[in-house]
Amino acid sequence: MRTKAAMPAALRIFLLTSLGALAAFEPQACCAMGVTLITHGYAGNVDGWVTGMADRVPAYQRFPGTNSTCYTIEITSSGGNYYFTTTRVGGDAPASTGSGEIIVKLDWSTLAGGLFPDSTYDVGWATSLALQQTNLIAELGGHALTEFPLHLIGHSRGGSLMSELSRDLGTNGLWVDHLTTLDPHPLNNDGFSDLPFTVDAPVRTYINVLFHDNYWQNLGGTLLVPNGEPVFGAYARQLYTLSGGYSSSHSDVHLWYHGTIDWATPTTDTEASLTSAERTNWWTAYENAGVVAGFDYSLIGGGDRLSADQPLGQGFGTIRDGYNQWWDLGAGISSNRTALPSISGNWPNLIRFNRIETKQVAQSQSTPVRFYYQWARPETNLATVSFYLDDDPNPLNGNDTLLKQVTVPATGASNVSYQTVSLTLEATNATLGIHTLYAKIAGGSRTRYLCAPELVEVISSREPPSLDIAAIGEMVFAIGVNGAAGQAIVLELSSDIETWLPLATNTLATDRWVYTNSPPAATSQQFYRAVLAQ
Repeated sequence: MRTKAAMPAALRIFLLTSLGALAAFEPQACCAMGVTLITHGYAGNVDGWVTGMADRVPAYQRFPGTNSTCYTIEITSSGGNYYFTTTRVGGDAPASTGSGEIIVKLDWSTLAGGLFPDSTYDVGWATSLALQQTNLIAELGGHALTEFPLHLIGHSRGGSLMSELSRDLGTNGLWVDHLTTLDPHPLNNDGFSDLPFTVDAPVRTYINVLFHDNYWQNLGGTLLVPNGEPVFGAYARQLYTLSGGYSSSHSDVHLWYHGTIDWATPTTDTEASLTSAERTNWWTAYENAGVVAGFDYSLIGGGDRLSADQPLGQGFGTIRDGYNQWWDLGAGISSNRTALPSISGNWPNLIRFNRIETKQVAQSQSTPVRFYYQWARPETNLATVSFYLDDDPNPLNGNDTLLKQVTVPATGASNVSYQTVSLTLEATNATLGIHTLYAKIAGGSRTRYLCAPELVEVISSREPPSLDIAAIGEMVFAIGVNGAAGQAIVLELSSDIETWLPLATNTLATDRWVYTNSPPAATSQQFYRAVLAQ
């Protein structure tokens, strides 16, 4: 734009505007806001390696924020009934953290050992009911743990428990984001024959599990050092070399996984150590001594679950083998899941939520997002999906802003649907800076949350400013710069439109800035322009 103002004949003043270039923006993974539930196996407890692993999650290299919440949930039984006791053992109350991550140490030690331990069929069923209760943890203020994305981690019999827990949650209509089984060994099932007469639930990958990774070994094979098993539908990573560590290959599997959370050398899970020897021998070159393995595929890790890479080499399993292909959620379609006996419509689910474009978004512009969802009720039922811009991944601490709401029909139990929505980031609802996007689905009095792993950087409007000018004295001019609040603007001047010099820089506090300028006495003409700072 070029405007000639009415000025004295001896001096001609011209106003120009131009638009600065957009800076590049590389999104980063930032997706805590979930529940990581870790449990032990036969005759185990949460005092040793489980606590060691839980304590390292908030210190993970890519963990967003510096604080989280940690609870112990203890399961006991009496008179044929199960009882649950919750205790916060670390971190801050959930509504006070920046990460939104809740770590749970599931302690079923009074039920897991002995000659006649409780079956994981029974413990899994009881646990699934407890996790859905809105009063299980008072500090959640009426929220159930199942409202948030679930990462279930279990070792040995604990792998059977977590698999069965995922099945029981699925029959209630709930999706599990991530199931991790560590050398799973159900008692007297899946081909195992064990001394106790208890029969555990088999380890399966059910259709409500988005991603399943299974780490197992068959280097033991004794009563004291049992073997694990591969699991269909999982990214099944067999561990071939486990010398050192516990000197027990069965326990070394959870130490291997600990090493993918804690990258230090040496380090310990409180019971055994990882030294440079284990770092060198236990992981492949692709896995980079544990950095690109295991916990990397969690929402917190942000690794590529859809990768066709084969960490063990040609002819071995791909990472995407563990991704749900019952429906096309990004990995294609195949029958790599086990059907559920029934699915109720108790819970609506957000399965995936992503930004489609990851560039910066200027205020007043839009960014498209896509979400996959399932609600196992007839299509006549309607759910509401709300989208929020948040200063962090925690939806409970009150620093979010509603961007948009849409209504979606239920899908039934046999379908998954997706929609693409455009979210406009106005100056009134999107402050400048880097933010988290999260979505909330509400239906049938139940709610679930999910963060987009891609951050969004909001920048000031890129609409070019306009200029106006007024003489306020002899050879004194007031130059008005009209733009959007938050824009960083450089006012420049030139006498020939070829060489430009900065005159003043300002970040607009409102939509107008007035700058006073007096050209030198010998000036015959002067050009002004406003440039958006990069």
